[in-house]
Amino acid sequence: MVENQKPVYYGDYLELSKLLGTQNPKSLEAGDESHDETLFIIVHQVYELWFKQILHEMDSAIKIFEQPEIEERQLSTVNARLQRIIKIQHLLLTQLEVMETMTPMDFLEFRDLLIPASGFQSVQFREIEVKMGLHTGKRKSVDREYFVGRLSQKDRDRVEEVEKSSSLFDLLEKWLERIPFTNNPAFDFWAEYKVAVEKLMKADEDIIKKNLATLGPTQKEVQLDNLNATQKTFASLFDDKLHKELVASKKRRLSQKATLNGLFILLYRDEPILNMPYQILNSLMDIDENFTTWRYRHALMAHRLLGTKIGTGGSSGHHYLKMAAEHNQVYVDLFNLSTFLIPRRDLPKLPKEVLKTLNFYFNESE
Repeated sequence: MVENQKPVYYGDYLELSKLLGTQNPKSLEAGDESHDETLFIIVHQVYELWFKQILHEMDSAIKIFEQPEIEERQLSTVNARLQRIIKIQHLLLTQLEVMETMTPMDFLEFRDLLIPASGFQSVQFREIEVKMGLHTGKRKSVDREYFVGRLSQKDRDRVEEVEKSSSLFDLLEKWLERIPFTNNPAFDFWAEYKVAVEKLMKADEDIIKKNLATLGPTQKEVQLDNLNATQKTFASLFDDKLHKELVASKKRRLSQKATLNGLFILLYRDEPILNMPYQILNSLMDIDENFTTWRYRHALMAHRLLGTKIGTGGSSGHHYLKMAAEHNQVYVDLFNLSTFLIPRRDLPKLPKEVLKTLNFYFNESE
């Protein structure tokens, strides 16, 4: 015990009298308390507490990525923060099951007393989305309206202030651009990779041509169109002009250099020094997927409780929530890297000097 430290009492440390005194059902104020409103309040309060912790973890990861140089040992700290967010997200998903113990009729007992309050007004969740990389300007127009239109001026100012800083997506892109392993004067990795891809494309083309006789006209056209589309997609990896066109049309977001380096990490993730960068990319995809799942589960719950009614915040209820789940992914470019993976047996062999930079070596004790 620290010298002269006063004894700490559990309830005082957690400020339980304050925390447990914040459940004030509107139905009780109206004179006829609805039993399930307390559940509704507590579930949403717990969400906000976990959102606070997610922001705490995210801010820590952002602070590390903001450095011009990131030490390798710090990457494990970043991934630990991201893994904790993933564990919290699992709790967020299971909380929906608790909420679903409330029936539609139970909800109707107090629903109208909440208008126009809405989950749209969770400024902490808006901060999470912005810090992940989903800035207001990158949302669909109807989504932007709900994103800022339901916030108080104070909370809107708060979100706008957050948007002035670099997001985790922005910092990840810069970090990927700095990864040095594909830039080796003694070995042109991407030239070798293109040769491997061309061989695979040629093999696919030969299979299709071999089977053309057994296919109908429509099937032939589909097979050839798919092959042509795949070839163009691979070509866009190396064509700076094509890549920029895809970025301009919002079909891609990461820079070409960041995309290529991210792909290199995925292709050679078994190499020791690339294992932690791979885990970070994987963790970010997990977080993105979990929020998408949570939004979709939320949409299903809203449909179950409200049917096709308008939500308390004035949105189209589950229709809007479903749209948000489908369009608010942040790390789509990382998911899309799987398009460019090739079998391990076809990967270009890395020369010894490159492999040395990707491995850890320990001197034998004398």
